Amino acid sequence: MIETERLVVRLWEPSERERAFDIYSRWEVARWLGAEPRALQEPAEADALIGRFRDRSADPRYGLWAVEVRETAVVAGTVLLMPLPGGDGEVEVGWHLHPDSWGHGYATEAARAVVAKGFADGLPAIHAVVRPGNEPSAAVCRRLGMAPVGRTDRFYGVEFEEFLLKRPQ
Repeated sequence: MIETERLVVRLWEPSERERAFDIYSRWEVARWLGAEPRALQEPAEADALIGRFRDRSADPRYGLWAVEVRETAVVAGTVLLMPLPGGDGEVEVGWHLHPDSWGHGYATEAARAVVAKGFADGLPAIHAVVRPGNEPSAAVCRRLGMAPVGRTDRFYGVEFEEFLLKRPQ
């Protein structure tokens, strides 16, 4: 668990199925995710999604974690720190928030916390990959101090804007 001033970053719980479905069934969220974006269609798919998130969080260095707003106990979305597929040991930071949580700085705050964790765990650099046109996520990258690298298709097989942040010396 990671705590910030306003957020608790922790494992998703199976009981949060409805909120996970509410987030990932929305095209305005799903359209930016993965090589082939797809919104969840059935609530039962959220159970499998939470299971995958929990499984991929077994290694304490990495995870796809729930971002809970401390004041309300509402899950705003997910923040991740994961090895990039097809990469050479590169690790990415990412975020997926419910539209009701956009514009509050939660993505930046949660991402800053997991980036700090990654650097404390010894990562030399952290990447972000953002679909072209996803200006809100590109803005989060800039707020994190990430430098634009350019477009790449080497991680997911589709073109993304790549950003990079090196560990401070």
